[in-house]
Amino acid sequence: MSLITLGVVALDCPDPHALAGFYAGMLGWQVTGGDDEWVEVAGPDGRALAFQRVADYRPPQWPGQDVPQQLHLDFDVPRAKIDEAERAIVALGAKLVQHDDGKRDWRVYLDPAGHPFCLCLR
Repeated sequence: MSLITLGVVALDCPDPHALAGFYAGMLGWQVTGGDDEWVEVAGPDGRALAFQRVADYRPPQWPGQDVPQQLHLDFDVPRAKIDEAERAIVALGAKLVQHDDGKRDWRVYLDPAGHPFCLCLR
């Protein structure tokens, strides 16, 4: 067993509180505080995401590489609930940028700060 474990994944953004609210709403997690520079959301079993303010933030330009995505998050959704999940995250501020069109098992979205993420069918 390793002495090292994953702590938190942090996403750069212009407004940590707003982006934390988006992901907390999407996942049903809780915003656990923070300040103007760093905010975290906590989920079950100690899982967490963090959001840090970056001056002059430039969102990734997915799928182009002028401003590369550098990372993306995948979230699993039951196949029968994908449309319901999509409606919920779009209402929170996500933007659909690539539908699964029956050929893939995922849909690609941008969060309100422009980070790509996927809802993956399971």
